[in-house]
Amino acid sequence: MNKEIQLLSNLMKQDPLRLEALECLRLLNIPQSYIAAGFVRNLVWDYLHKKTVATHLNDIDVIYFDLDESSADKCKDYQHTLHTMMPQVNWQVRNQALMHSRNGDQPYKNILDAMSYWPEKETAVAIRKLATGEFEAIAAFGFDSLFNLQITHNSKRDKSIFTKRVTSKNWLELWPKLSINTDGDS
Repeated sequence: MNKEIQLLSNLMKQDPLRLEALECLRLLNIPQSYIAAGFVRNLVWDYLHKKTVATHLNDIDVIYFDLDESSADKCKDYQHTLHTMMPQVNWQVRNQALMHSRNGDQPYKNILDAMSYWPEKETAVAIRKLATGEFEAIAAFGFDSLFNLQITHNSKRDKSIFTKRVTSKNWLELWPKLSINTDGDS
C-alpha cells in the first residue's frame, strides 16, 4: 500500500461519520461502489490544513458502476436505503455506467474511466470499506496532487465549469494553502 493510501486509511479510521458512512455502503453491497469526491478530498485538505473540526459535507457522493442495471431509478432505491441507515447526511447515489448520456460523453468503460471526466482531478478520488475491514482507495489521476494541495482543471471538461466550481465552493477560502495547478490544462 502506498503512503498516500495508508495515510488516507488512517484518516478515515479517525473520523466516526466517515466510518459509519463507509460501513453503511459496505452493508448495502452495491456493485463496484465507492464514496467519492468531497468525502475523500475534504478530509485530506482538512488534515493538511491542520483543521481540528472537519469541513461540513454538503452531501456524500456514492458512485457505482453497473452496466446490467435494469431500472434507471435503482440509484434512488439505494439512496433511500442509505438515508434510512444514516439519515443525518445527504446521500447522492449515481450509477457511473449511465452518467455519460447526461454529460454528453462516450459510454464509460469502468468507474475510473467515468471519474476521469470529472471537472477537477483532485475530486476524482474514491474509497470503500472491504469485508475484511480494510479500505480500498482509487483515483483517476493518482493521489499526488491531492496531497500536494493542488486544484487541477481536467482538460476533458470546459475550463469555465472548473472555475465556477472553485469559486462557488469557496475552496481557496476554506483551504488557503491550496493552489491552482495550471499544468492540468496541457
